[in-house]
Amino acid sequence: MFIDHPEKMSIDRSMMKMVLNLCAASLGRLALNTARRFVYPFAPALARGLGVPMASIASIIAMNQAAGILVLFAGPLADRLGYKIMMMVGLGFLTIGMFAAGMMPFYGVVMAALLLAGIGKSIFDPALQAYVGKRFPFEQRGLIIGILEISWAGSTLVGIPIMGLIIHHMGWKISFFVIGGVGLLSMAALFFLIPRDYNLSETSRHSSLLSAWKKLVANRMAFSAVGFAFFISAANDTLFIVYGAWLESSFALNLVVIGIGTSVIGVAELCGEGLTAALADRIGLKRSIMLGSIMVTACYAMLPFVSRSLSFALSGLFVVFIANEFTFVSTLALCTELLPEYRATMMSTLLAAAGLGRVAGALCGGSVWSIGGIFGIGMTSSAMSAIGLLLLIWGFRSWKK
Repeated sequence: MFIDHPEKMSIDRSMMKMVLNLCAASLGRLALNTARRFVYPFAPALARGLGVPMASIASIIAMNQAAGILVLFAGPLADRLGYKIMMMVGLGFLTIGMFAAGMMPFYGVVMAALLLAGIGKSIFDPALQAYVGKRFPFEQRGLIIGILEISWAGSTLVGIPIMGLIIHHMGWKISFFVIGGVGLLSMAALFFLIPRDYNLSETSRHSSLLSAWKKLVANRMAFSAVGFAFFISAANDTLFIVYGAWLESSFALNLVVIGIGTSVIGVAELCGEGLTAALADRIGLKRSIMLGSIMVTACYAMLPFVSRSLSFALSGLFVVFIANEFTFVSTLALCTELLPEYRATMMSTLLAAAGLGRVAGALCGGSVWSIGGIFGIGMTSSAMSAIGLLLLIWGFRSWKK
């Protein structure tokens, strides 16, 4: 004879709903990330299909990247209007843009569609991360954020290969319908699964954009975390922008083998996200970030000394990107707790700083490479990471969790 326990059944139902929420959110992020990244490898196919030169596709990519600055405004709006509403808006932008590009495959429409997708990602990500910070206990943040961030690596390892098959067999226009359909499915699931934000704080509801940012700047931990995100992102893109040139010049590799190197980075990102989900909460988020920062700083400095062998070079890249992803995702998880009344503002500012860091790294990397080669790149990236680590140590001296 079996006796039902109402309390246990209630907990099981609540846990199942949370799992479904995470699955729906991950699906939406996979669609947004794929829309953001699939243009890079398939730029020639899009250029041929639209009848435009490659430079025109590069303009689309640049505009999509520029949309990331709008994340600064999306966070405070999410704190005022609610996280669910902003997640719906972000996925709505993606869905409208992708369906419009599929139905009207003209250059201007495709440019507008990918711009909408970029804006949608800028709106969706901080709202989702703030929602996690509000709904899940701090002791589980590393696990939840790590699981959600798998969709970033998943866009490279799953989303882009699927887009390649679709473009090859059915044409490039269908790829937009597929991404739009996935976005619409995720939006519908989140609409029915996630409750409205009834209990947003009165402070965040009635505060202005400027007052939210002032609150962030006045908080030493929040300010140092933003600076840390800038420097570790700049360090990573200083290397990322030239790693192909490094492999090609050092080992005379062709594009196919360099492409395999890119897949190594995708797997490393996946491992870093998995490590965050598995370990960060157990050893503590602050300790995870510190250990990851020390490791990635050392690995950048060691890159010049692994250039004698291709296997060593690829292994070095693999370890660098695992450590970097583990550090950054752990940072996301910790920052969901820094400003509880302005969670989305905190996350959006952090993401904007990381985006500016990537721009700075991309601009810096080419010049450093031409002057100092891989030695200059390794030392510059290591120095940037060390500056970020010092900022974090300064800001988090009083952190107790």
